[in-house]
Amino acid sequence: MFRSIAVLIAIAVAAAQPGSRPSGHLQLVIVVDGLRPDDVTPALMPRLARIAERGIVFTAHHSVLPTVTRVNASTMATGVYPESHGLLGNTVYIPAVNATKGLDTGSRENLEAIAHAGGPLLTAPSLGELLAAAGKKLFVAGAGTSGAAFLLNHTVGTGAIVHHEFTRPESLGAHVREALGPAPASAMPNAALNARAVDALLTLGVDEIHPDLAFLWISDPDHTAHSKGIGSEATMQALRLADAEIGRVDDAIRVKGLADRTNIIVVSDHGFSTHTGELRLAALVAPFARPLPDGSPDIVVTEGAINFRRGADQARVTAIVTLLQQRPEVGAIFTRPTPGAGSAGVVPGTLSFDVMRWNHPRSGDILVSATWSDEKNGAGIAGRTTDSGVAGHGTSSPYDVHNTLIAVGPDVREHASSAAPTSNVDLAPTLLRLLGLEVPASMTGRVIDEMRRNGPAIASVTVDHSIQTVTTADGRYTLSAHFSTAAGKTYLDFTDVRRQP
Repeated sequence: MFRSIAVLIAIAVAAAQPGSRPSGHLQLVIVVDGLRPDDVTPALMPRLARIAERGIVFTAHHSVLPTVTRVNASTMATGVYPESHGLLGNTVYIPAVNATKGLDTGSRENLEAIAHAGGPLLTAPSLGELLAAAGKKLFVAGAGTSGAAFLLNHTVGTGAIVHHEFTRPESLGAHVREALGPAPASAMPNAALNARAVDALLTLGVDEIHPDLAFLWISDPDHTAHSKGIGSEATMQALRLADAEIGRVDDAIRVKGLADRTNIIVVSDHGFSTHTGELRLAALVAPFARPLPDGSPDIVVTEGAINFRRGADQARVTAIVTLLQQRPEVGAIFTRPTPGAGSAGVVPGTLSFDVMRWNHPRSGDILVSATWSDEKNGAGIAGRTTDSGVAGHGTSSPYDVHNTLIAVGPDVREHASSAAPTSNVDLAPTLLRLLGLEVPASMTGRVIDEMRRNGPAIASVTVDHSIQTVTTADGRYTLSAHFSTAAGKTYLDFTDVRRQP
């Protein structure tokens, strides 16, 4: 059984219709996929840098682990960690949909298949559901994957989603095509699709649907940096173009006379690192798999997750972990909790899934993060991991965990900076508070009160730090998790591993 959902919501699904502008303030969230905080400079992103100067910058913001897009989109939509919303990776193993391999959650069709397989897609209430129940609207315009846009408002309710691959409700499709024209091709940089998403927000969203809350998903720098690398000229250009689109939104809000009633929150889903390619997890795990009667292996690897199809074989779980602990390209390793053992997992030297808030009935049996270092790439940008590919994210490295949060608007503190820890899990409860709605007990994120103009002083937020460490019996592998705590909430900052010969 999934965790019980504290708030049960019954709403009639209705097509979004143009209506009068809400009397309250518009909450506009711009998600810039993969934006590292050190990208926001006056030279590279002048428009966003000026927004930061006008409002508040959070210098200790956190992505939710695993530090991948659809996990964090789900967390932004629900205000809970993967342990509660159940969307556990960019690739997930749902045997009721496909028993032999993982599902790419970047595909809306795969997400709908999960929803149709007998259980809810997200096992926690979402912003879209909560707003619909309160008679308010959530509008999403996305240039990233169809899955990311869908997860932000998967039930749609009284709101809408406009994406270059689909529209919800479907009754809006003809109007979207007439207003925006055919979708351009994906490119690197992804300027045309990002511009189309901005057009959708400003024309269909702000001008026609009049949402109370809107999400705009800009797909760069992530879309370009995965292939071209961080610091490459293509990625630098992608950042400049993304910045120009943010500036276009900021300008349009002013021209439309909405600046005094619009809060703009700019956030990224995760950070970014250069990859070296040494870690090949599926190949390391393959010798431990056994054939099932149909000839397929009984272990499925989905990104860093290792899933036993017929239930965990503890002897093989331990054997796999023991091998991985000896491999220098492998960093943090997480396993299921050991009752009464605090942060320790069931295999010595591993951390519990509870440490990263990933313990859900859909969880695999082992979760692996690549090794990371502070080493700089050829462009002088720090942060490397041993993951495959040119560049990316997904680990518990501080370069993947540490991401961007900037806010400005009539309800937001001005000319400020905060070093108090915050997270993508805090976004939904903060938005509800800004909308004047009750924050349900189901949400595990905190309201970022120090963001609000009339909130407590930033200096009043006390921050503490702690470390939890586990080690193997022979002392050759030691894994530490570093945490910060603020306002009663604890955030995983990063992990590190020490090995002895």
